[in-house]
Order: sequence, then structure tokens, then C-alpha cells
Amino acid sequence: MSEAVLVINAGSATLKFSVHGMDELTGELVRRCSGLAEYSPERARLQVVDGAGQNMVERPIRVSGTSGAASDSLAAVMNWLEEQGSALAWGAVGHRVVHGGARHASPVRIDAAVMADLERLVPLAPLHQPHNLAAVRAVAELRPDVPQVACFDTAFHCAQAPVAQMYALPRRYWHEGIRAYGFHGLSYEYIAGVLPTYLGAQAGGKIVVAHLGGGASLCALRDGRSVASTMGFTALDGLVMGTRCGSLDPGVVLHLMAEHKMDVPAIQELLYRQSGLLGVSGLSGDMRTLLASDAPEAAEAVNLFVYRIQRHLGSLVAALEGLDALVFTGGIGENAASIRERICRRLEWLGLRLDKDANDRGGPCISLPDGRVSAWVIPTDEDAVIARHTLANLRKAPSG
Repeated sequence: MSEAVLVINAGSATLKFSVHGMDELTGELVRRCSGLAEYSPERARLQVVDGAGQNMVERPIRVSGTSGAASDSLAAVMNWLEEQGSALAWGAVGHRVVHGGARHASPVRIDAAVMADLERLVPLAPLHQPHNLAAVRAVAELRPDVPQVACFDTAFHCAQAPVAQMYALPRRYWHEGIRAYGFHGLSYEYIAGVLPTYLGAQAGGKIVVAHLGGGASLCALRDGRSVASTMGFTALDGLVMGTRCGSLDPGVVLHLMAEHKMDVPAIQELLYRQSGLLGVSGLSGDMRTLLASDAPEAAEAVNLFVYRIQRHLGSLVAALEGLDALVFTGGIGENAASIRERICRRLEWLGLRLDKDANDRGGPCISLPDGRVSAWVIPTDEDAVIARHTLANLRKAPSG
């Protein structure tokens, strides 16, 4: 097997990918290229940059229609990589799979039994799991000889104490797997791994990481391990997101069923795709659009986003019994200085003193040195985690 991995993160309209290989001099895993293939027939294209971010290719690709678009896009990616020869050769595929359920607490080699398990979890992650698994099937059709490994967004949180995962439901539901799983685990795992580089000895302390993007969550870390997270049984829970509602009184769902006669598909569509920033603003689920708008509804959506972060962060500080550092990551967390500033200003009572100039520059440290709590901006790299896990999983697997 080639000591290089093709990492795939498949979504509803795009396929993100990267190739990671071993550096001959250092023996470390390095990114050789990364790219994006867009599925939509009206805008189907392939973009790739090298490990330094320099453009390698940008060209249209052909897709055969909605049903085969993902497979066609993946074929275009593989064909282009093969055109590059040995420089971008790969011998295994690592997939981001959002939900591993109670059974999969670590990366796993994908076979028919694993696929059957993961298919049963589709209702718990309807925005992501179907597309993750479609990519697995497409690879199996195009390159049946290549081993594939699933890396789960839920796995990092599996070590949480039962009290952090349990709902106050009859115990039989716990045994059926109804519990708070938490998500964005690949991102949190990466951040936990690089914290010593940024925070030094403080890295093992009480840390809250804010993964803020179209999907958003917070995770409390102690000694680099997940203690609590704002997401739960599904990726709907917790913070306000691009199109997802976040925390919601379950009585609202009962009311919608009883008074609005909404069935499960209608409620699922509402909570996953029509709510969040999009639903409150009526304009967009994209934070950049809302920050650029002077519409009062846009401002209200942003205010709610920040307020919910403040409230949920308070609960994680309570779970940790204190706070040493706050880390921002994800698309919004890494790029929206105004959002970081608003959050940090609301945490002055904890002893966090924002360094506005550093925040405007993007950090990495965005707090003043005389505060009790430090604040940081650390870019995440889920692909690196997936590549590392994939190689480790295949090295330990029996060859026969």
C-alpha cells in the first residue's frame, strides 16, 4: 500500500478532498494538495491547490445529473490525481463520517457490516451521513481494490462521563443508544493535539473550544479530553447555526405536530434546513452576508448567535469548574473578528481581556497578558487527523 491517503469529506453539493503523504526527510505526514469538486450541474468544477496553497488546476467537470453528480465528481478528482503520476499517488481513502453511534468509538476499516451500521444512523445526521456514505460507495465502484477507513465526528466525545451523555429518559432508551454523542470531534481532536504548541503548560488546563461555522458547537476540554459538548444526540442541538435551530424546547416540536399538523419529514426540513441564521434573518445562513447587511433582521440573527454562544459557554465553564483559555476555530471562528470580539467582550467577567489589535490581525493570541483567561485563534485541520487515523488503522490491520 502506498504511504499516502486520499481524504474525502463529501457534502450535499461539494466534495472536499486532500492527499497526504509521508515526507521523506522528516517522516512526518504532510499535505500534498487539497481541493474542491462542486456537484451542481450548472456549476460543476474542480479546483486544486498544492500544499503551499498555490493553484494547480481550476477547470469545469462533466456530471451526468443530480443522481450521479457525486460519483462523477469523485471520478474527476481521481482521474486528475492519476494524471499527476507518482507525486500524488495514494493507496487508501479516509472518509469523514459524521455519526459513528454507540458502536464506533474509533476509526474503522469499512466493510459491508460497517456500512450497514452507518446506514442505520442516517436519521441522526440527515444533512451529512447520506453524502458521506455515498462517497464510500462511489470509491468502492471506481477503485474496489483500495481500502477505505471511516473516521467519526462523534468518536472524540466517547470518553465523556456517562452523566455528560445521559438524558433524563427511561433507562431503556440509553441502552438503545439514545444519548448525547457530540460532533465536530475531528476538529476538536486536532485542536487538542496542537494546544501545547500555542498554550504551553496551560494546554492541559480548562479549555473551551468554539468551532464556529455553518455548523457550530462548543467543547469543554480538560487534559486535552472532551468533558462536555453543546451538540447532543444529533447535530441539531446547542448553538444557533447556519440553517439549524440549535437548542429547542421539545414541546415546540409537539406543538408543531399537534397544531400545524407537521409530520416528521416536514419538521426535519424545518429544523435542519430552514432555521438558524437563515430562519431568523430571512436572508441567509451565511454569516458574511449577515454582517454585511443593514437589515434589522440580520442584526437580530447575529445577536442571537452571539447570545447563545455566551449562554452555552457559561454552562461549559460550570462543567469545567473554571476556565483557563478560549479557542476559536472553524470558518466563522477563524475569520470573523467582529464575532470573536463580541463574544470576548461578554466574557470580561471571567477575566478575559481582549487585545483588539491582535484580534483584528487574526491572532493567534487575541487576549491581553494581564487577563486571567487567554483567548486564541487556531485554524483547524480535520483532514490531517483523518489521514493520520487512516494510516494507523491500516498499519495495524491484518494483511491477509
